[in-house]
Amino acid sequence: MRRLGCQRRLGTAVVELALCLPVLVFLFVIAVDFGRIFYYSLTVTNCARNGAYYGGQKPANALDTTQIETAAKKDVGTLNVEQLNVTSAVNSSTSPTTLSVTVTYPFRTITGYFGIPNLVTLTRTVQVNVAPLVP
Repeated sequence: MRRLGCQRRLGTAVVELALCLPVLVFLFVIAVDFGRIFYYSLTVTNCARNGAYYGGQKPANALDTTQIETAAKKDVGTLNVEQLNVTSAVNSSTSPTTLSVTVTYPFRTITGYFGIPNLVTLTRTVQVNVAPLVP
């Protein structure tokens, strides 16, 4: 035998789900975007390290911006290579001792959030000492 109190509570779970589901989906999308931006920032950092590693091997490599860019783009993974921007700078054009490699990549979130920009530019700079030529 059913009581009258049970019949009034049959739709309560559906109403609670309808109220909580948008919040849960929003939190899930934020978590996915956070994971994506973390992955992309690690990839941009690795690209800058690869370019700096190549350029820091000897002074001739530090001046070769084309090969530094090629070395940096080898570890691009799932990023769009055309959007990856690699720049390098040395302290001297004749005998460089330090090299800075900067990699930038525009990151777009899945959806637009209120108060948070949809486009974030990830920038990583790695500075290395250039190995001198051994006489």
